[in-house]
Amino acid sequence: MHISSLPGSFGSGDFGSGARCFAGMLAGAGFSIWQVLPLTPVDPALGNSPYSSASAFAGNSMFISPELLCEEGLVHPEEAERFKTASGRHSDFKHASLCRNELLRTAFENFTGKSGNFEQMRSDFALFCSEETHWLDDYALFRVIKDNNGGRCWAEWPHELAFRGKAALSAFALAHTREILFVKFEQFIFFRQLKSLSALCAELGVTLFGDIPIYTAWDSADVWSNKEIFCLEADGSQRGQAGVPPDYFSKTGQLWGNPLYDWKAMERGGFAWWRRRISHTLKYCGMVRIDHFRGLCAYWDIPAGEKTAEKGRWRQASGREMLSAFSRDMYGAPLPLVAEDLGVITDDVRQLMQEFALPGMSVLLFAFGSGADNPYLPHNVARCSVIYTGTHDNDTVRGWWDTDASDAEKKSFADYAGTEITSENAARVMTRMALSSTADTAVVPMQDILGLGSECRMNTPSLPLGNWTWRMLPSESERFSADLGAFYKKMNAVYGR
Repeated sequence: MHISSLPGSFGSGDFGSGARCFAGMLAGAGFSIWQVLPLTPVDPALGNSPYSSASAFAGNSMFISPELLCEEGLVHPEEAERFKTASGRHSDFKHASLCRNELLRTAFENFTGKSGNFEQMRSDFALFCSEETHWLDDYALFRVIKDNNGGRCWAEWPHELAFRGKAALSAFALAHTREILFVKFEQFIFFRQLKSLSALCAELGVTLFGDIPIYTAWDSADVWSNKEIFCLEADGSQRGQAGVPPDYFSKTGQLWGNPLYDWKAMERGGFAWWRRRISHTLKYCGMVRIDHFRGLCAYWDIPAGEKTAEKGRWRQASGREMLSAFSRDMYGAPLPLVAEDLGVITDDVRQLMQEFALPGMSVLLFAFGSGADNPYLPHNVARCSVIYTGTHDNDTVRGWWDTDASDAEKKSFADYAGTEITSENAARVMTRMALSSTADTAVVPMQDILGLGSECRMNTPSLPLGNWTWRMLPSESERFSADLGAFYKKMNAVYGR
């Protein structure tokens, strides 16, 4: 359940009462893990995908709660009231972004003004800026330079700013001190509210489960400020592009276009960027999924300028060395990481997962297309794994049953379940399979708990626009709080979850 999918009155879900209420409902229903998508900023031009961000560290300001701004005295309730809208089926990201920006500007003026009792908060802000300086300074500067250059990619900025001339950056920062301070304030509020939600979840016995995309965007603060650890030409353009080769699902492969890592340069630097990135997420999340984990073993290098992923080649990555370095940061404690290992996985990936005792993923929607040896069937799933009914990239179980499942898959599903399957009960039956499996961890999308259809799918990977907008209706939240919560509390108890 992503934060944006929560009910709320300000265009999309946020860290306020909707998130607090949801955490309480999870605990009441016997759930102990809440998995979210990446919480980093999104780009409307890229379809608001949480997997394409201008920063691997910063937070998405749309998740800042206007309610909590009012609670802390940063904004007057009447100022927030004028931005309230009905909580519908889909997020209105444009409104969500607009209202947060305006309310945060008001909060910033109040915070930096002479009125208001913000002494402790100002001390907290100073500590935040000091502790997060390794990414915050560059991100705030990146944001303001980008805004002052019409939103253009960093490679199109004046050369001395694009390539970080010290004198030019110092002069720019001096001329835009307040704008830079505002970006830092925005991030302070984001992580202040996230920390509060994380603490509440911990009190309730619920662990936040985060997500790290393996790559970052070319037009990002990370690439702009760390060019030496990416495969770039002297002019800043990419030497290669990330993606995956042609397979059963796509005859031309998938061209993601992200810049590739220079693993040798990363190794020379002790993998500092990756170690900080994982540690940063673990401040607020007790578990973290690494998306496209196989890219830590080998990555598909597609030449710059190619329009498809067909002409790439495999190159070795230094994931083992990076994980070893991070393991030393953990002083030998088990790594709280989950490997996204869906698709074609080779022996070297399995060996790396085994070496660091990392659980992989099993998806029940993929379990019924073959015989009893299908690795995703509940009786074949490894104990050290996380089983899902489906993920954010899949249709809902009900949608799959209604539109995608073949007759053979439907028969296999019904035979395995030992009961008649209908559109109405498909999701509940598959959810019970996940909970009753041998996997240590089971995760069920909220849409499947509610038994919703294809119209509530979160993401269709082949569609560049129109994804990520699904929201739970307030009436569905009430339904979960009542009879559905009681049912799942019983199921979690029955299967020892």
